Amino acid sequence: MHSFIAPVDDILFSLTNIACANELESWNNELAQDILRHFAAFAEQEIAPLNEKGDRYGCILKNGRVLMPEGYTDTYAKLAADGWQGLTAPEQFGGMGISPVLGGAVSEIFSGANHAMQMVCNLVPGAMSTLLRFGTDTQQRTWVPKLAAGEALSTMCLTEPGAGSDLSRIQTRAENLDNRWSISGEKIFISGGDQDMSKDILHLVLARTGSSDEGIKGLSLFLCSKLEAGNTISIDRIESKLGLHASPTCHMTFNETPAEMIGNEGGGLHAMFTIMNHARIDVALQGVAHAARAHAIALAYARERKQGKNSTGQDAFLVEHADVQRMLNEQHKLSVGARAMAHITLVELEKGDRPELAEFLTPLCKFFCTEAGIRSADLGIQILGGYGYLDEYQISQIWRDARITSIYEGANGIHYLALATRGLTAYGGAPARAFDALVGEVTNDEHVMDMRSHWRELCSRVSGAEHPAAHAYEFAQTSGQLFFNAVLAKIESNT
Repeated sequence: MHSFIAPVDDILFSLTNIACANELESWNNELAQDILRHFAAFAEQEIAPLNEKGDRYGCILKNGRVLMPEGYTDTYAKLAADGWQGLTAPEQFGGMGISPVLGGAVSEIFSGANHAMQMVCNLVPGAMSTLLRFGTDTQQRTWVPKLAAGEALSTMCLTEPGAGSDLSRIQTRAENLDNRWSISGEKIFISGGDQDMSKDILHLVLARTGSSDEGIKGLSLFLCSKLEAGNTISIDRIESKLGLHASPTCHMTFNETPAEMIGNEGGGLHAMFTIMNHARIDVALQGVAHAARAHAIALAYARERKQGKNSTGQDAFLVEHADVQRMLNEQHKLSVGARAMAHITLVELEKGDRPELAEFLTPLCKFFCTEAGIRSADLGIQILGGYGYLDEYQISQIWRDARITSIYEGANGIHYLALATRGLTAYGGAPARAFDALVGEVTNDEHVMDMRSHWRELCSRVSGAEHPAAHAYEFAQTSGQLFFNAVLAKIESNT
């Protein structure tokens, strides 16, 4: 078993040398190093040791409530007491007020140590952003301090039995009686829909206030408190899943549950996109974490395992074989390249001066980084051979846990389509033009420039196609490979 070691130096290199986070007004190199090393130590000593146990035993639904695996509640209490849940919360609400870019770096370490626990904890930054943008003063004063202190965790309640990616089919209804809202309906696939780590849970619920004919225009966003809801929220079951066994995926029923609207009536999807966009970058970083962790385990194993003979007739270590070197090299490139792509996107989001570029990069990173994590885990299993297929080295768990990342927060096919449609046509094609310019800013490598020429030709062909969806996969993958090779060229020039 290869114990988790947080890749702090690799993360710091990527942030400063590749993504140029040090150019942000909010950035402080010394503070960034201090925070990352402190969290890395906590993750290695407290969070990572729970990962295998959580995978083996999973969560339990008992008397209508979810019980987390042994050790999770105590470790969460330490996490909250040390202030990590309030890392990016404004200081006036009891948080640290740290840059979301640095928050993303902490999130990668968390995911690498224990993706399942990270899943339950890390919808909080997006929930706080939604409250700060759309919530009333009272809602902000009530909830942001509780979230920052770890007294409450949060959920994102969108999916229903008949409404997955197509949110226009949502049937959960919100009724306004005597100026008080109540929600009734079913929600499925709700991560952390219940757990026994935090005292309260803030449920952000997308519900219908208009008619079904209005589609997404009839949806509004609501907040519900687990404590205030009492028995009006029931956990009907927790799903039995391929991976993330310590992250309770709940089937929930709301039965006239007290609720408060957040934002404007009919503006639910617009408000929900604040938390969804945060979640998509966070999921991209989960992919990065899996890619890096799978490579670390495979490399350690290949350096210790003897297999065959080398050119001198001596016993050879697995790492000496050409095909193993090929796979290890691909894993390494996937982890460092995907990380740099996500970091550049985080920096662009914080700068905020090129929103059209962020609109292109967000779906690109979501699909590319998650597929990188799955691919690296798959390569890790192959490198370890029979031992990779066993549970002993946890590489099979990485694959199982990583597999969901290309499905949740918008199946990757939806993001392919977003690039081939809005990415090429929104604002007169501004997102694609901004991405084109970014590639030139990242590198002038000759091979990458050749790729960019091909990409430009593809842009013209897809934007003029009668059915761009038919070209979405090709366009998305070509865009991803262009960005990936651009950042690899920059990494190589900086090492």
